[in-house]
Amino acid sequence: MTKQNFFDRPIAVFDLETTGIDTSKDRIVEISILRVETDGTETVYTRRVNPGMPIPAQATAVHGITDEDVKDAPRFEEIAAEVYALINDAYLAGFNSNRFDLPMLVEELLRAGLEVDLRRNKTIDVQVIYHKKEPRNLAAAYRFYTGKELDNAHSAEADVRATWEVLQSQLQRYDDLPKDAEKLSAFSSFNRNADFMGRVVYDNDGNEIVNFGKYKGKKVEEVLEKDPGYYGWIMQADFPAYTKLVFKNVYERMRLRQEKEKLQQLQDKFNRKP
Repeated sequence: MTKQNFFDRPIAVFDLETTGIDTSKDRIVEISILRVETDGTETVYTRRVNPGMPIPAQATAVHGITDEDVKDAPRFEEIAAEVYALINDAYLAGFNSNRFDLPMLVEELLRAGLEVDLRRNKTIDVQVIYHKKEPRNLAAAYRFYTGKELDNAHSAEADVRATWEVLQSQLQRYDDLPKDAEKLSAFSSFNRNADFMGRVVYDNDGNEIVNFGKYKGKKVEEVLEKDPGYYGWIMQADFPAYTKLVFKNVYERMRLRQEKEKLQQLQDKFNRKP
């Protein structure tokens, strides 16, 4: 297969192995990123990570990584800047990444003190494309699209390489798949989440909508105007960091607009003076 990047920016295909599936409490134990430049040049970044907590036996049974394997590995905050540099200007792709890998990665980056806002990084979930076209899993997708068997499944690097090969094959096989990353990102998503957990979603006009609790279905801006204490509760409660960031962005946007309106009122009042 001709190796090429179909897009107008670098693409970073990534995969995580973790201590579990709770994005708030679990941690990364291995990360692999395959960054492909617009000219097709590849850079592979694979690191084991000390999660700072015991790796449960059930997690080790999936990825084979033990506490002994990561005891001398760096903590995620020690490599966070390296990871961010590889993905910050790139489109992001993975297999089931929108539902798990991306939320987990964002939580780790935020915990490391990086102000992450990945809304500008279009995300492409190869699994969603595959399920819409040929419902199966990564090993079956790899066999279907490449005619090869996937060795070392659940090795992060093997999975990212397989995912990248599958994505290239999908783009070559299906003429109706857009080569534009923004459109492909929309195609590879089942939802209109503003955050990764679906606590906030977008309506058809792009407004953030609360998708849980007593204010479900209400615009976030309207809720914050009606109940100012709700913002403080969100920021103190046990929500994922990216969910809090979505609320913070709306809050700051409202505050800036209100300041501009006050300034305009003062200017209008000054201009009306005789």
